[in-house]
Amino acid sequence: MKKTLNINIGNSIILIEEDAYEMLTGYLNEIKFHFSKNADHFEIVTDIENRIAEMFREMLLQQQKQVISIDDVQLVIAQMGSVKDFENADEAEGGIYEETISGVKKLYRDTDDAYIAGVCSGLGHYANIEAKWFRLMFLVSFFFAGSGIVVYLIMWILIPRAATRSQRMYMKGEAVNLHGFIRNFEEELAGNQLISRSRGFFVELAEAAGRIVRTLGKTFFKVVAWLIIILGSCFFLAMLVGMAVFLGFSDANPNEYFPLNIVNDAYLSSMVFAFFVALAIPIIALVLFAIRVAFNSRAINRTVSFGLLVVWLGGVMLSIFYITKVASEFKEEAEFSQVRELKKYDAYTLTLDRSRFFSRADSVKYQINSDKYRGKVILNDMDDPYNLPRNVRLNIEKSENGLVTLTQNNSSHGKTFEAALSHAQNIHYDFSQQDSLLNFSPFLQLNRNTKWRDQEVTLTLKVPVGVKLILNEEMDLFSYSFDYWSCEDHGAPKAWVMTEEGLKCTKP
Repeated sequence: MKKTLNINIGNSIILIEEDAYEMLTGYLNEIKFHFSKNADHFEIVTDIENRIAEMFREMLLQQQKQVISIDDVQLVIAQMGSVKDFENADEAEGGIYEETISGVKKLYRDTDDAYIAGVCSGLGHYANIEAKWFRLMFLVSFFFAGSGIVVYLIMWILIPRAATRSQRMYMKGEAVNLHGFIRNFEEELAGNQLISRSRGFFVELAEAAGRIVRTLGKTFFKVVAWLIIILGSCFFLAMLVGMAVFLGFSDANPNEYFPLNIVNDAYLSSMVFAFFVALAIPIIALVLFAIRVAFNSRAINRTVSFGLLVVWLGGVMLSIFYITKVASEFKEEAEFSQVRELKKYDAYTLTLDRSRFFSRADSVKYQINSDKYRGKVILNDMDDPYNLPRNVRLNIEKSENGLVTLTQNNSSHGKTFEAALSHAQNIHYDFSQQDSLLNFSPFLQLNRNTKWRDQEVTLTLKVPVGVKLILNEEMDLFSYSFDYWSCEDHGAPKAWVMTEEGLKCTKP
C-alpha cells in the first residue's frame, strides 16, 4: 500500500500518494521558476494552483474516491500543459503561441464589466453577443409589467459570479492551461478584458446589494431544502406504512374500501407496489436534491441515481399497464328497470332510512355470532365500505296516469355486457312504504367481495298533480330534479306540491 500525504493546495486539503506528490511538486517548481522573472509571478502561480486544486476535487467527486494517485497528476499535467511545451511553442513562433483548442464555456456573471450585477456581461460572453444587446433587452422588458426585473433578479441569484481567474477563463471560453493563464493575465494587465477605470457609487452599491441578495437567496433555498427534506421524509414513511397495510402486514382490510375495491384481488398487491415505486422514487429524488442544496454535497453517486431511474421507469410502465387493465373492466354498460306501484295518499313524507337487517356478511365484518343477532336491525352503519352517497339519485316527476309509482333503474359497467348486466342485477337497494311515509336508503348494497363497477341506482317517483310531498334536509343529497334550497322554510322540512309545471314550494 502506497504512502499518502495531506497537502494544502489552493486552500484545499488534498490526500495524495507520495509518488504523485513528488511529481506534482516538480511540476509546480517548474512553473514557479518559469514565471519567477515576472513581477506578478505570485498571483499567476496562485491561480494555477487554485485550478489544479479544482481539478483534483472534481476527480475525487466524479470517481468517488479519497486519494489522488500519480495517474491523476499525469492527467492534470497533460490538460494544463508542461512548461517545456510552453517554452518550445514560444521559441518556435517568436514568443506568440495560439491555442488551437478552445476551452469549455460556462455561464458566470462578469462583475468586472458590470453596471449592476454583471448578468448581461456574462450572458454576452456565453452567447458571443455584445452585452449591450442584453442590456437593451432587459431595459425594454422593464416596460412590460416589469417582467425584466423579475428575470434579472432570478438570474442574479442563480448565476454565480466569476470570482477566480479560471472561472473568468471558463466564462470567456478560453482554454484553462498554462498558456491560457499567462495570456489571460497579460490581457488583464493591458486592460483588454478588465475595466480598470474607477467605478461610480451606483455600481459599488449594486455589488453590495448583490451580495446581500445572493446571501438571502441562498438562505431561502436552504430553508426550503430543509422543509422538503422533513416533509418529503415524512410523506415517504407514510407511504411505506400505507403500502404495508395494503399488502396485508396489519389486521386492517382496506381492499373493501373505495377506490381500492375497484381493483381485482389477483393483481391488487402488484398494482399497489407499482404505484408506490412510481410515486416514492420522485419523492426520494426530491429529498436527495434538497440534501444536496442544504449540505452542498451529492448524497448518492451516479450509478445509484441511474439505478433509481431504471426502477422508476419500470414502476411507471407497470402502473400504466394496471391502469389500462382496470379501465378495461368498465368497457361495457348495462342497466335494467323495475316499477312498483305505491299506495295512493294526498300527501307523502320522504325520509332517509339508514337502517338495515343484520346479515351474515355483517357477522364476518364485525366478528360476532350471527345467530344471536339474526333478525336484528342495524340503525346506522357509517363505516360501510359501500356507503357512497352519490351512487343513489332521486327524481320526482308528474304522473301522467294518476298512479303513484316508483321506478328503480339499476346500472353498472363491466368488461363485457353480460358482466355489466350481472353487476347491475346484484345491486340491492332498500325502500319501504309505511302508509304515507316513504323510506329511502341513502346507499345501495353490494354482495360481499363484489368489485365496484360504477353501480348506480336512479329512482323516479311519479305522483299526480295536487299531491303534497314533505322532504327533510337530507333528501337534498339525492334529489336532482329540483332545487331543494329554493324553498323558503329554512330549518324546517320542506313542503312541495306537484303542479302541471312540476314541483313547487308550499307550506307544510
